[in-house]
Amino acid sequence: MRKSGWAVAVGLGSLLLLTACGSSSPSTTAASTLAPDSSAASSASTGQASTSAATSAPATAPSSQKATTSAPSQHAAQPQASGGGAGLPPQGTITMIVQESSLGYVLAEANGQVVYTYANDPKGGTPTCTGSCATIWLPVTGVPMATPGETFPGAFGLVTRSDGVKQVTYNGYPLYTYKGAAPLSTAGNGIGGVWHVVPLSAADLG
Repeated sequence: MRKSGWAVAVGLGSLLLLTACGSSSPSTTAASTLAPDSSAASSASTGQASTSAATSAPATAPSSQKATTSAPSQHAAQPQASGGGAGLPPQGTITMIVQESSLGYVLAEANGQVVYTYANDPKGGTPTCTGSCATIWLPVTGVPMATPGETFPGAFGLVTRSDGVKQVTYNGYPLYTYKGAAPLSTAGNGIGGVWHVVPLSAADLG
């Protein structure tokens, strides 16, 4: 009986020992199994960080390239202003227009100054208003040009004065302006019975 009890005791001890060994083995296996996963996770997070860094790096490149591309625009050549101005007549040109006044439509300069003829000037001849006369009745000088869109029944020309200055003519008669007269004014008409505006009509406006 004692031998049988001892055998039972020995058997129980062996079973307990086997149970203890069996329980420690799986935990060790589980630990060794988890280790690669944590290592892989670490590697994966490192890979993600590298990928994020690699992905974010080019993001700054376009802005750098954009700055480089836009830089030359700061030094782009600016359009140069035209010296003469488009549509303006050549220097020295005097533009003649059809101007409405208190006397009707008359010949005038583009600035509104009404022009006159002098009855003592021969047609096609040398102007006779000189000296003190020419300080009040100013000769119209320059190269005459009719304003675009208007027509004139007569012709413009030039005549040389005794002092060598070229004076504008209309139908062969030298033209003058009345000194101090306001634009559109016809105050010089009829003075001395020899100064006259050049009458035109609305039809000459074209």
